[in-house]
Order: sequence, then structure tokens, then C-alpha cells
Amino acid sequence: MQYNGVKIEDLKQIALDAGKLIMEIYNKDFQIDYKDDKSPLTEADTKSNELICKSLKKLYPNIPIMSEENKQTSYKIRKNWEYYFCVDPIDGTKEFIKKNGEFTVNIALIHKNTPILGVVYAPALNDMYYSDGTNSFKNEEKLPLKTNNTPKEKLFVVASKSHLSSETQEFIDNLDTKEVEQVSKGSSLKLCMVAEGIADIYPRLAPTMEWDTAAADAVVRNAGKMTYQYESNTQVVYNKEDLLNPCFVVK
Repeated sequence: MQYNGVKIEDLKQIALDAGKLIMEIYNKDFQIDYKDDKSPLTEADTKSNELICKSLKKLYPNIPIMSEENKQTSYKIRKNWEYYFCVDPIDGTKEFIKKNGEFTVNIALIHKNTPILGVVYAPALNDMYYSDGTNSFKNEEKLPLKTNNTPKEKLFVVASKSHLSSETQEFIDNLDTKEVEQVSKGSSLKLCMVAEGIADIYPRLAPTMEWDTAAADAVVRNAGKMTYQYESNTQVVYNKEDLLNPCFVVK
């Protein structure tokens, strides 16, 4: 199935190409710079961004791109976008720097305010999650791969490796179940774990941006799960005036 002419195979190939380039940098010594907001930036972020944006523009010249590493288009213009790509060239730069493998290339196609196609590629782990708009897959296997039939007995909860807030921990401590098994993971792999079924819930009561979640959120939704705003329990939406995500819970 195609969405505005966009083929999921194209997005998967671009993510693989970006991943290959990232791994060449990952496997050598690299310099770390810092952005104005004190978040780290490496040569891999920049080069991955260049490759992804160039490839998308070549294949789909009429679809705008929102990327973490690009200058953001004003809301006055982008609020009229019908379709756009939402890109994080490396999600989990801190994990990339720590060399623990838990970072991803995220490419999503968003229709108005909903992610429909998404690719989340973890090059160091050689795992690819993707959503074709109807179903979601991990390395070509349809998701979810597992289902927890006794959530009142035990819940599997995933939380952030580098950004676990006290509010998130409090939420986890108050879950209505006999036993909680809590694991930590870097980057958008946390959303993918819920889509896959190896985690039941991922609470995030701390800041994230739209590009951090868009691609994995498409995978979540087409695996039959949902990303809910923590306060209102409604679906998380995209292309807002403020690109900061609300606190959310994936389940």
C-alpha cells in the first residue's frame, strides 16, 4: 500500500544506508559537540541527517521534511502540510556516545497529525521495526510477537535509560498489578518494545520532541497499541505549534 506515493521499502532502504554510515563513525573515535540546549551532537548525527534528507528530497521532492537537525519551518507554514516526513537521524545520541548500541534511525511519514508509516532501525543491534500503514513488523515478523495474558499478576514496564524522571518512577510504583518487572532501554526502542509485546507499558513523564517518537509511534499504532497523552488519555498528535510532546504512556 502507498501513502501519497511513499513506499515503505524506500524508507527502509534510506534507514539502512544511514545506519551503515553511522556505524562507520561509531566504530572509530569521534568528536562530540554540544548544541545550544546542551544536548550532544556528533558527526554521525550530521552525516546521517544529510543522507536522509537528500534521499527523501530526491525520491519525494514535494513532501516537506521536519528533522531534529534542520532549522524548523514556522507553524504558519507547516500547519497546512497534508503529509510530511518527521526524522530523527540518530535518536539516542547519548547511547551512541556510550557505545551501548541502543540508538536508532527514525523516519516517519505523517498525515496531518497522525504517524502512518514509520521505520526505526537500530544499526548496532541490526534490528528494524517498521509500519507499512496497516501492520507493523520487526525484521519482517508481524507484531506483536508476544501477548501478556495475566497483566493483573505481572506487568513488564520499560523506562528510559538516560532520562528516568521521579514522576515516571512514581507512576510505575503505583501500577495496579501484583508484580512489576522494570527494564531500562535507550532511544525509541522503548515504544517498539511495547509494539513487540515484550513490554506492556512505557510511561514517559519527562520531555521528548515529536521526532523522538513519530516513527516508533507509527509502529505502535499499527501493532494495535496506542500512545496516550498522560493528562487527557487521548492520542498523542503531531505537527503541533509547540513540537514538545506532552507526557505520555504507551500501552
